[in-house]
Amino acid sequence: MGAGMAQLEGYYFSAALSCTFLVSCLLFSAFSRALREPYMDEIFHLPQAQRYCEGHFSLSQWDPMITTLPGLYLLSVGVVKPASWIFGWSEHVVCSIGMLRFVNLLFSVGNFYLLYLLLRKVQPRHKASSCIQRILSTLTLAIFPTLYFFNFLYYTEAGSMFFTLFAYLMCLYGNHKTSALLGFCGFMFRQTNIIWAIFCAGNVIAQKLTEAWKTELQKKKEERPAPIKGPFSEFRKILQFLLAYSMSFKNLSMLLLLTWPYILLMFLFCAFVAVNGGIVIGDRSSHEACLHFPQLFYFFSFTLFFSFPHLLSLNKIRAFLCLVWKRRIQFFVITLVSVFLVWKFTYAHKYLLADNRHYTFYVWKRVFQRYEIVKYLLVPVYIFAGWSIADSLKSKSIFWNLMFFICLFTVTVPQKLLEFRYFILPYVIYRLNIPLPPTSRLVCELGCYAIVNFLTFYIFLNKTFQWPNSQDIQRFMW
Repeated sequence: MGAGMAQLEGYYFSAALSCTFLVSCLLFSAFSRALREPYMDEIFHLPQAQRYCEGHFSLSQWDPMITTLPGLYLLSVGVVKPASWIFGWSEHVVCSIGMLRFVNLLFSVGNFYLLYLLLRKVQPRHKASSCIQRILSTLTLAIFPTLYFFNFLYYTEAGSMFFTLFAYLMCLYGNHKTSALLGFCGFMFRQTNIIWAIFCAGNVIAQKLTEAWKTELQKKKEERPAPIKGPFSEFRKILQFLLAYSMSFKNLSMLLLLTWPYILLMFLFCAFVAVNGGIVIGDRSSHEACLHFPQLFYFFSFTLFFSFPHLLSLNKIRAFLCLVWKRRIQFFVITLVSVFLVWKFTYAHKYLLADNRHYTFYVWKRVFQRYEIVKYLLVPVYIFAGWSIADSLKSKSIFWNLMFFICLFTVTVPQKLLEFRYFILPYVIYRLNIPLPPTSRLVCELGCYAIVNFLTFYIFLNKTFQWPNSQDIQRFMW
């Protein structure tokens, strides 16, 4: 029966992957016909990749407007160049816009497979129904709208996702040297991916801390000490445990032996920052780091919107309101702090205000700019979204949650620009780690993603417009 179920799951997976790739190829064809010239950030990425494709690797040939490292271009050359040797294609064909964009479509196939493998590793497999749930979850995440859209343009999203997920998978299998190497590849696609390499190290540390914490709880249970009372008793217990754990040379040396590949990667990153004079290369004026705390709130809202079948229900709202009433002083303090952070640390990047091709432009213009008070009225929504996200992760250990939210904070808050693309990786890692939802909710989520994708592609391909001072065709996109 077990072998039969595994074989059936294999058939389901193959069918889902084949159908997704077929639809993607049809969409890729539509994109290629509509976009014969580079669009948006492609005007920087594509010419740079073509220079690499022609063998021009010198720094004098580097476009100063590009802010990421050349991982995408180097890998693209490694993929498309052999085609000229195998099939005898000319440089013009091999280094064409269509061929370079197709590299991301290949990455999307790899991402599909990695998502499935991660779900098999992260989620328990003791239920017969989990076979369908895993396939549906894989399919849903593979067509996650903000990720899926960029599979058809020459952006860094697909490759960045591929190496980060691959590093995470290798970490879960205990192959930490390979994980760190893949983390370095992810860093070469986008510098902020170093945070997710640190998350992999944090995953190892969280696992060891959880094991030690369980042992400590069992010991305390046998000793039956006087309970620590107070609203923060649990927090104090964990803090005392962490202090005691970190004072042990044996514990620290064990963690060092497990995580040294990630520590080495961190040293390389620090050396890069020191030599480069910052994280961003190229045009730094538009990518300055700041303490943009509301970015965390925007991520909570983004996650609530795209995971509403799992995070939003009457029972959830009722449970949240009961908790608020029970711990009203704590929630009152959280609300005050949140209002203060929104008041003092809300920033509007010049790109957000000026570029009417992005959906974020209209979100900002019609929600936040219409009435000043709106950004404060949304604070309860942010708090509910944050609580609902944390509640959905309660099956994970407190130490895993701590590592995840620290990495989430580090990767979102320093960004001044509100850009949905920056939320893709933390969202996917979050979504992989919540318990497998019921099939009905997964079907609802999949259907919603399909509708959002259909509308996004339809608007992008058909609802074009022009700026008054330009003859170029403009399109709406994420």
